[in-house]
Amino acid sequence: MNNIETRKNIAALSLSLIILGVAFTSCSEDVGVTPPEEELFTYALPEGFPEIVEPEDNQATEAKVELGRHLFYDKHLSRNLSIACASCHLQEHAFSDPNRVSVGVDDRIGTRNAPSLANVGYNRSLLWEGGVKTLEQQAIVPIIHPDEMDMQTDTLVDRLRGISPYLALFKAAWGDDDITIERITKSLAAFERTIISGETPFDKWKRGNETALSKSALRGERIFFTERGDCFHCHGAFNFTDNIFHNNGLSETEDEGRFRITQYNLDKGKFKTPTLRNIEVTAPYMHDGRLQSLEEVIDHYNNGGDGHSNSDPLIRPLNLTEEEQLDLLNFLKSLTDEEFLTRKDLSDPWQ
Repeated sequence: MNNIETRKNIAALSLSLIILGVAFTSCSEDVGVTPPEEELFTYALPEGFPEIVEPEDNQATEAKVELGRHLFYDKHLSRNLSIACASCHLQEHAFSDPNRVSVGVDDRIGTRNAPSLANVGYNRSLLWEGGVKTLEQQAIVPIIHPDEMDMQTDTLVDRLRGISPYLALFKAAWGDDDITIERITKSLAAFERTIISGETPFDKWKRGNETALSKSALRGERIFFTERGDCFHCHGAFNFTDNIFHNNGLSETEDEGRFRITQYNLDKGKFKTPTLRNIEVTAPYMHDGRLQSLEEVIDHYNNGGDGHSNSDPLIRPLNLTEEEQLDLLNFLKSLTDEEFLTRKDLSDPWQ
């Protein structure tokens, strides 16, 4: 067995353990502790956004979110100190990866593109095939994955205990300076729930600013939300995702998506619908980053996909004119939240 196969097998085993729930839940004195009300984090939710639902055993506080932000940007979480969570989730790209697929320690090449974390706290499942249900569980995946951070959890805990700023950060967040992997993953999850985006030209238009969208973007909005474009079926609601899985007609590869989890043939080639918020800055596109531009994405759907044998019935030739394609493109660009891309409370605290 070669090294690549070995790493893939180890990764599959690690993911299986997480899916089975071995993700540091219900195993310490931290579980179920409710912080004082005055310490709870207050989410700045855009108008029309639902409340963030937190796990009962991981209610966010200002101190916990701040600890999570430090961890998110810290390369000490990787075996050779080369990458952080933020290395594959760049703020200027709406916390997505501009590389086609993510690159881990020792320049190990992954198989999927890291999606945007914008509004990730609203997701009902994580990873492209939906194999993980909570942010707390997901946080451990890149840390232990051999093609990502390739870190042993006990080594990580010992390493952070030797970094003096973390003693104060953990004490502020958790009441004492004991550093555990459960507290690490919960703090990361708490920070990630604050990565909220909802101040786009489209949002401002919906709230009554009639000049927020160009005439072309308004025409594109009508294409998007009608059968002319059929986009809204999968990319509806406030976050432009239905949070479920579809086969969008991409040509077949070894990555069978949702089928990995369910083993149902009808799930072959299905992947989780990503949010379209900030889509202008999250290239490349699709689960494997195969499409480099929004124009290519529009072409893909306009042509009715690539003929996958399990393609969703909604994937059909749209026959949009060149003008209609440009209008749709301009509407998608109106989903960019410029303030979100530079917000200081989401940026690197180590700089």
